[in-house]
Amino acid sequence: MKLSQPIATERLAELLAVSVITGKAKQITGINEIHKVVAGDLTFTDHPKYYAKALQSEAAVVLINTTDLSNPLQKTLLLSDDPFRDYNTLVRNLSPTQFMSQAINPNAQIGNNTIIQHGAVIGNQVQIGDNCLIYPNVVIYDGTIIGNDVTIHANTTIGADAYYYKRRPTGYDKLHSCGRVLIHDHVEIGAGCTIDKGVSGDTIIGYGTKMDNHVHIAHGVVVGEHCLIAAQVGIAGKTTIGNNVTLWGQVGVSKDLYIGDHAVVLAQSGVSKSLEGGKTYFGSPAEEARGAWRHLVQLRQIAAWWSEKKP
Repeated sequence: MKLSQPIATERLAELLAVSVITGKAKQITGINEIHKVVAGDLTFTDHPKYYAKALQSEAAVVLINTTDLSNPLQKTLLLSDDPFRDYNTLVRNLSPTQFMSQAINPNAQIGNNTIIQHGAVIGNQVQIGDNCLIYPNVVIYDGTIIGNDVTIHANTTIGADAYYYKRRPTGYDKLHSCGRVLIHDHVEIGAGCTIDKGVSGDTIIGYGTKMDNHVHIAHGVVVGEHCLIAAQVGIAGKTTIGNNVTLWGQVGVSKDLYIGDHAVVLAQSGVSKSLEGGKTYFGSPAEEARGAWRHLVQLRQIAAWWSEKKP
């Protein structure tokens, strides 16, 4: 999330009641989770697995729970006993929830020839381009940006919070979301779909992509141009889908993966690792379709052979 104006590290320390270990940065211009961090951001880490990644990232400031580590890039550190909690405090202060009293927020920007049908809800600071069609009961959360010539069918929800929790002894703590959803021109989204906002960055649906009904796109997913996504597909967080990719019905894609351009994943397949472009895949875990079908034939032959051998 980019800030409307920079914030000094001393002000951050005061807000969070933490100490500052001074480095090169004196201010931040954004906040981001470690997977999305860019220059000028504050990020956080509370686990040794990510200490080095945070300190070697482009982050200006790192909210962290230890000083017993190497800091060769002289990052400014905010020392916290619970970085997850304090990051959430920061998000709540910089991106507070704004409750609505009417269906279309007065500060939403609606383009020319765009039709918003009865029952749709348009949130704070939403931007919708020209020649769009928003069907009944669509809900578009705060900060969503939609291009031109976009169609969104009934009962779809755009911009709900990320599904992201930290396990505690007493249960689960939610990581609060401050990201957005960006939908490019000539996209069509079917009925009953859900597209979550990024935790701190953007969930993106590329130009010309067409989504069937009951599709779920999780936080921080990037879908490329001219993709076809059939009904009941689910794509987990921070996965990137290339251009001209086809995902047929009930395909499940795990988190943090990449599917290359022009890949085709056949129905009911489960994608557990990144896939090269230009190939057709099938199965769970998904593999190249010809190999998957050959394996199925071999399994049937083994089963038949075993049946013949039984007394």
